[in-house]
Amino acid sequence: MPTLLALLAFLAVPLGILAQEGNQASSPNPLSTLALRDMQGQEHSLGSLRGKIVVLNFWATWCAPCREEMPLLGSLQKRYRAQGVQVIGASVDDKSTQAQIAPFVEKLKINFSIWIGATIEHMQSLGLGRALPATAILDRDGQILSRIIGVVTKVDLQQRIDWLLSDRTAPAPAPLLNTIEQQAHDHLHEPGHKHVGEEEDEHASVAIEGVSSVPS
Repeated sequence: MPTLLALLAFLAVPLGILAQEGNQASSPNPLSTLALRDMQGQEHSLGSLRGKIVVLNFWATWCAPCREEMPLLGSLQKRYRAQGVQVIGASVDDKSTQAQIAPFVEKLKINFSIWIGATIEHMQSLGLGRALPATAILDRDGQILSRIIGVVTKVDLQQRIDWLLSDRTAPAPAPLLNTIEQQAHDHLHEPGHKHVGEEEDEHASVAIEGVSSVPS
């Protein structure tokens, strides 16, 4: 397990970005900040999806927790497609790993749209920091209802999608869910956890389980 120092070093960048961006009074409309190409080379933008509820998931072939999310995202696409919900997988793979995208999609039998060429800058412009996986849920007007930093769960996604499909008289789900922060908190309070100085920090570059840091 990573040491406390390793956890703090890893979390400092993505959580610092989230704190800064989450406090901004106004942020760029995501409809104008993301335009990528699909696996066939056709360009798409979030603006073209106006009128749909969009689950925009940032992932990469080398991200283990991203792989774990794919079956859940696929099942949600199948369940909600007829109700105007569109799942988009925005790959953050760069040119060195983009060749792995097609085999990855085929092996996992992914049934939702995959966009290629996403970057850290795209994630940050949407207030998602720089840790994978990260997910933004947009309403039919292209506004972000909720951001999920870290691994998503079926309950969290369904709660947000169902609220958007409802009459919205019930309280809205939390606009920011940070599973990375929660996991770090849980780890730090595990019985027998060692504090800084109690052992050598030989895992300083190791990410906590369930999240991958996007290379700079």
